[in-house]
Amino acid sequence: MTPADLSLTVLHAVRRAVDEGVLRVEVPSRVKVERPRPGGVGDYASSVALGLARPAGRDARDVAAILKDRLREAPGIRAVDITGPGFLNFTLDAGDGTGVLREIARTGLAYGHTTALAGTRVRFHASTEPRAALLAETAAALLRAQGADAGIDTGLGDDQDGDAERLPALPAPYEPHLLGVDAARWALLRPAAHDRALPGAPLLVQHERNALFRVRYAHSRARALVRNAAQLGFAPSYETADAYAHTHARAHASAPAPTAAPAHAPAPPAPLPTLLGDHPAVLLLAARHRAPDRVARHLEAVADALLAYQHTVLPLGDEKPSAAHRSRLALAEAAGTVLAGGLSLLGISAPDQI
Repeated sequence: MTPADLSLTVLHAVRRAVDEGVLRVEVPSRVKVERPRPGGVGDYASSVALGLARPAGRDARDVAAILKDRLREAPGIRAVDITGPGFLNFTLDAGDGTGVLREIARTGLAYGHTTALAGTRVRFHASTEPRAALLAETAAALLRAQGADAGIDTGLGDDQDGDAERLPALPAPYEPHLLGVDAARWALLRPAAHDRALPGAPLLVQHERNALFRVRYAHSRARALVRNAAQLGFAPSYETADAYAHTHARAHASAPAPTAAPAHAPAPPAPLPTLLGDHPAVLLLAARHRAPDRVARHLEAVADALLAYQHTVLPLGDEKPSAAHRSRLALAEAAGTVLAGGLSLLGISAPDQI
């Protein structure tokens, strides 16, 4: 189950409660799900009950309990917990991780591309400022990946420049002649538009402190793992949940107990399967908010999770390839595909070897 699937499932539970007369509220157009904050549990969380509490005239925890009853048997959800003032926390079935991997294998670089914004038409102002122009070009690509009709207003034909959307950005030069296309684009797109562009020189250094290098290196490692596995006589397998269960269990075993986390503590890093499942939602939000930096940050998280996981993929010493190795290889291959697809939307190359 992807975050988008979970969002629709929760929305359906709200609609059921309203149709049954248990909740007297207007059904929202969408429900936001995200990774749990400190003090939460499970894979994802939603604050929908808190938003419905006041219009329903009920306590948020009561609203959460009503929704929990209607989510208890939903396919793909193993457990629903209520935490804090009324947050719903979801633990997904581990086996669903293979569904995400199979979807990535099926769609390839287009994983996360949807028709969610079909029927939406957006034209961006053709700015002469380099960073604003690059931001508009990339935002248009993200919107098209979600089914929108998006492009840059040329001032010709039916396009009227006065109606075009302007994307404000802190000005910065675009310098592919000095940095190369990849580093030049990352320098302008990785920070939020209102933040300063990244200095170019550090992006040319092949070092772990360079996030662009980590992302592209992680992609090359994923491809190398598949090549190395072929030399050992085995290929990725998408038939079992071993890879998902392995990282899912390890991440939860190492996470601190929810009651021990102070309110200001950052959330623990998400396991690789969760990050891959998040990818479609990240692309959709990046398109809606015209925020390529969201994609870049997500790719960094995927890369870091893959680099921390890669040592488990191939057999060691005299160890023979097993079903677990084949499923872990599928997870690594899927991560490489997500990295390549995300970089492509940013206009950045993903070399197979670095």
